[in-house]
Amino acid sequence: MSLRQMEYFLAVVEESSFTRAADGLHVTQPALSHQVKALERSVGGALLERMPRGVRLTPMGRAFLPHAQLAVRSARQAERAARAAAGELHIATVHALAVGLLPGVAARWRSLHPGVSLVLREYGATEALEEQLERGVADLAVGPEPAGWAGPLLRIGREELVIVVPFDDPLAGRAAVGLAELAHRDWIRCAMEPLVDGVLALDRACGALGFTPHTVLRTEHTSTAVRMAAAGVGVVMAPAHMVRGAVGEDCVLLSLDPPWHRPLAVFSRVPLTGAAAAFAELVGARAERGQRAVPEPGPPPR
Repeated sequence: MSLRQMEYFLAVVEESSFTRAADGLHVTQPALSHQVKALERSVGGALLERMPRGVRLTPMGRAFLPHAQLAVRSARQAERAARAAAGELHIATVHALAVGLLPGVAARWRSLHPGVSLVLREYGATEALEEQLERGVADLAVGPEPAGWAGPLLRIGREELVIVVPFDDPLAGRAAVGLAELAHRDWIRCAMEPLVDGVLALDRACGALGFTPHTVLRTEHTSTAVRMAAAGVGVVMAPAHMVRGAVGEDCVLLSLDPPWHRPLAVFSRVPLTGAAAAFAELVGARAERGQRAVPEPGPPPR
């Protein structure tokens, strides 16, 4: 039984398909099937049931799965720990923070720790970020504070969610706007919008006020949505620090009244030591300096 065989097994389980797993692993399907069969021989029975359309776990496979996941995750963590000691730190984050918060952190890091390089892994949604950190893809994560995280977690402040409009917008001369005032505006929506209990926070809040946002454009990335808003396509809700990182001063930021925010954190599966601890401290200091002065708010309206 080898680590590679377990990685191949997990890929097939995740994709529910030998073909898709082989594509994702960049190996041939016969080579993948051979390794999975070798794993099954070593454990003494079938782990997967081959079906006309896809595969599913056998009872033996269901028992084996969590142990394989733990073994692969532990191996990745061991590899990263060795790399960190040798001068490489892996960071997982969401796109908005990669654009808005982390460039300044990375620049400061290079001046303080020139011998430790950074590997940045970006994700579109907080759910994907947490899932990938659980799988061991990074030494630590920087993102919205996860609910019920079992590992080490360092709160680093909060990010304000604001409305973005162009300079010639009728609202451009104001500092804040109520969400109800935007009921008849065109909206740009992004796949990276925050969720509240599994529902898009904006949809939930607008629904409570009796309207549905009129969407004229959907994007994958928040930075694209912000640039579209700055050009006058529609209004968009986005993290304040990300807006400055994406377009600088080429648009107007309006606080919501009452303000919206979400807490940010650095979190990991194992205690933060060495380079990881130093990076977490630097992120916390940068986040604290960069926060806007806003009243202590509650969570996004439900």
